[in-house]
Amino acid sequence: MNAALVQKYLPQIQAARVGDIPVTVGFDGFVDEIIHLVATRSDHEHFERVPDLTAFGNRILAAAGKSANIEMVPVQIKLGGNGPIMANALGANKVALTYVGALGASSVHPVFAELADRAQVFSIIEPGHTDALEFEDGKLMMGKYAHLKDLDWALIEKTMGGDCFFELITQSKLVAMVNWTMCHGLSDIWRHLLERFAAAPPAERAIFFFDLADPEKRTTEDIREALELIRRFETYHDVILGLNEKEAEEIAEVIGCAIPDGDDHQRVGRLTVLLQRALGVGTVVVHPRAFAAAASEGEESAAIVEGPFTPNPKISTGAGDHFNAGFCIGKLIGLPNEGALLTGVATSGYYVRTAQSPSLSELAERMTRIVDGREY
Repeated sequence: MNAALVQKYLPQIQAARVGDIPVTVGFDGFVDEIIHLVATRSDHEHFERVPDLTAFGNRILAAAGKSANIEMVPVQIKLGGNGPIMANALGANKVALTYVGALGASSVHPVFAELADRAQVFSIIEPGHTDALEFEDGKLMMGKYAHLKDLDWALIEKTMGGDCFFELITQSKLVAMVNWTMCHGLSDIWRHLLERFAAAPPAERAIFFFDLADPEKRTTEDIREALELIRRFETYHDVILGLNEKEAEEIAEVIGCAIPDGDDHQRVGRLTVLLQRALGVGTVVVHPRAFAAAASEGEESAAIVEGPFTPNPKISTGAGDHFNAGFCIGKLIGLPNEGALLTGVATSGYYVRTAQSPSLSELAERMTRIVDGREY
């Protein structure tokens, strides 16, 4: 993270106040069990972890035609899902937060208690469950969420009412609708929202953030339909499509966009611009592990900001969702893409080091370390 860049935007970040800005987030919800895998155990309390995905893959390959037993050690049980994690990160700034989604059917699951304390919650279906196998170089998410197929417009009508939901959407300055891949009814919800916007166009444009979340699990036809629905929201609101590097390349393949040449920064920057132009949305954001890029309509090149990358994170699950929250907060306080990328990577960097979601004031205090020449 560049000290000069931090100095450029730090005064605006320090002066910003986002409390009471209405924000609505949905729709998934998971109980995440963070797990380390045992490579060798020396005694009841001490063991060596399976260090990386390659080592794990080699153990699986060695078991082919035989069998294997791998011990799983639960490290933490926490709220999961792109929506709840992003909502918690936004809620750290005391925005007027509403969450709609899979936090429990008859009552809110205890793991979401903190979110329910800081947000108005419409819990409309049971959460999924994820075994999050964490390694030094990434994570493997093993999910159980077949019932989330029932999360659609009909369920919203049945549980909270379509009019109530649409009122929440129209009153919000930021709407984040994430994890389209696992919530198969999300396209149906988008279609109904677009019908209502067509009948009653909003008086003001809000920020509408979308995250498909690992779309390779869905068919090419489904992905193209979802992208077209997202594009149509640009008629009424300022659309941001957030992607990690893998997702960006998958979307490029689906729409027939060639992956550009160049080093990592050049390739991702050029791809971000190409995707923004091809998809017809206001802004596309791509966040690899070590940096992030964003391009908006009319821009010839992407803004690129280095992150405060650490090879030894305290936690990695949810880092992308914290980046998304930080980027959206940056846009809410009026920062250009470069500044919003800074708040995005700074938020993610804070989270992976502390396992806590920062407020803007905590973020600004942490960022002064970079200005002073210290470690983030």
